[in-house]
Amino acid sequence: ATWPTGLPQFVQEGGFSESLPDQNIETPMQSGPAKSRRRFTADMRPLQVQILCTPAQVDLFETFFLTTLRGGSLPFDWVNPRTQVAATYRFRRPPPSYAVVGGVNVMITMRLERIPG
Repeated sequence: ATWPTGLPQFVQEGGFSESLPDQNIETPMQSGPAKSRRRFTADMRPLQVQILCTPAQVDLFETFFLTTLRGGSLPFDWVNPRTQVAATYRFRRPPPSYAVVGGVNVMITMRLERIPG
């Protein structure tokens, strides 16, 4: 699936954050410092984004999320907001949330994870 062209292609400036992947796992030892090792080599980066939508775009988003992506369980292709490079993403918990702003417009907040390709 691909991010629908009818939805905003750019995220809100103040509503974007991207984190480096947490690749380490620590194991406590009986004495001394904990042992640390790399958990995985995949570069799965968490993102939080917000998009500002009209009521019609909210309907399109819900169809994309609930039907096309089967409740957000399937991956989709979109352009990374920071690098502008195409990538594959999936939704993370909690599910997207809505906040009404400016009368009829809706701010959709969602957590995503970039899947290495």
